[in-house]
Amino acid sequence: MAALIAGSGAAMVRATARRTFLAGGVGAALAAAGCSRVPDGDALGRLRSQGTVRLGIAGEVPYGYVDEDGRFTGEAPELAKVIFKRLGIDRVQPVATDFSSLVPGLNSQQFDVVSAGMYINKERCAQVLFADPEYQMLDAFIVRKGNPKGLHTYQDVVRTRARFATGTGYAEIQYAVAAGIPEKDIVILQDQVAGLNAVESGRVDVFAGTALTTRAVVRKSSRTEATAPFAAVVDGKKKVDGGGFAFRPTDTTLRDAFNTELHKMRASGELFRILRPFGFTEAEMTTLTAKELCR
Repeated sequence: MAALIAGSGAAMVRATARRTFLAGGVGAALAAAGCSRVPDGDALGRLRSQGTVRLGIAGEVPYGYVDEDGRFTGEAPELAKVIFKRLGIDRVQPVATDFSSLVPGLNSQQFDVVSAGMYINKERCAQVLFADPEYQMLDAFIVRKGNPKGLHTYQDVVRTRARFATGTGYAEIQYAVAAGIPEKDIVILQDQVAGLNAVESGRVDVFAGTALTTRAVVRKSSRTEATAPFAAVVDGKKKVDGGGFAFRPTDTTLRDAFNTELHKMRASGELFRILRPFGFTEAEMTTLTAKELCR
């Protein structure tokens, strides 16, 4: 996670399932949440009137978390503070929960918006309304220093029969299975910190995560390194993910107003300036749209 900001190891340990989870299992929670939709009224007008927007976060560096000084931060919250201020909503109130509870919590009004760098995919788009992504992301591996098994893709893991791990609810589970790694052989760990520890101890040969989180978590490790970013191949197509804010399906006016400000920030370079301190590079900036990712 980005630069282990402000000594945020504790925040990282609290990190739960990453931005993409799969159909089935956690996906069932999404389906259950579908019946919890509530009328819109005028969400933007309501939030302006009350002066506060409640943001669902998952306690994961660098996306949205509370640091060791008790400060609410992360790429998504910092972006939210700017955009909602410009929409006439002065106060941003974080509501921390497990990642798997974000969509159900949004649809049951525990918070107004999800700002957890959540990946946009077809399954989620059936349940929530996404703004356009603020970033795109490739995968990378945590491996032993020198990468002795030569692991650069999921196909390399299959070829070498390396012991493979990834995180709870991570998209990398799907990508590994698509490459031919038996699901029963995948070691599921809590997060990237647990993945780093497992590779360092020799429990597994490789841990898969996003390029951003893997390069950050190995920064202070003398025994591991992160591989170069790569796109997973699923059904013969390279997979590039994008993360964005999620809104209730009825809150189109609020989402559209958010998008308008986001697009201005993309064009001016302000978006990158906000994300860069959290470890994002220009390679992670994107012009992808939610519509493209929802297909």
